[in-house]
Amino acid sequence: MTTPVCTSASKPAAGSIAQTYPSFASYMQARRPVLLRTARSLTSNPSDAEDLLQTALTKTYVAWERIEDHRALDGYVRRALLNTRTSQWRKRKVDEFACDELPEPEPVPVADPAEQQVLKDAMWRAIMKLPDRQRAMVVLRYYEDLSEARTAEVLGVSVGTVKSAVSRALGKLREDPELSPVR
Repeated sequence: MTTPVCTSASKPAAGSIAQTYPSFASYMQARRPVLLRTARSLTSNPSDAEDLLQTALTKTYVAWERIEDHRALDGYVRRALLNTRTSQWRKRKVDEFACDELPEPEPVPVADPAEQQVLKDAMWRAIMKLPDRQRAMVVLRYYEDLSEARTAEVLGVSVGTVKSAVSRALGKLREDPELSPVR
């Protein structure tokens, strides 16, 4: 008849690790940090590494009486770590399924470069129709990507002037008949 290893989760029983296998307890306490580093190298999550080490040490404890050469315990535990990790890896759920046809992504419509150039030319012609000051503000704001404050600083005007002038310029660009196909 075998004695139980532990009768409760909080208190070890009379046949616990320390009494039944005192050398296993001392081995585990001495080598746990080194073996934990090995387990961490096999997993990406520290919690998974601790679980992996616990499983490997459980397997070692179960086989303690069969292990003849206790000088090779590190090798035995490392092999248990590797085998356990390999088993976990093999059991993982596979989310890929074989199919007869490869799914092709929907083609992304590519704008015709000639049409893009026509649009750019029309935009520049419309911008060139703007008064000099409005044209400068639109170019600085939208082509040079300056903030309203920076545009005002460059042109030596107030931020309010930039806002109102750009607003009027955009209104004129919206009304330009050359840009009507864009809308």
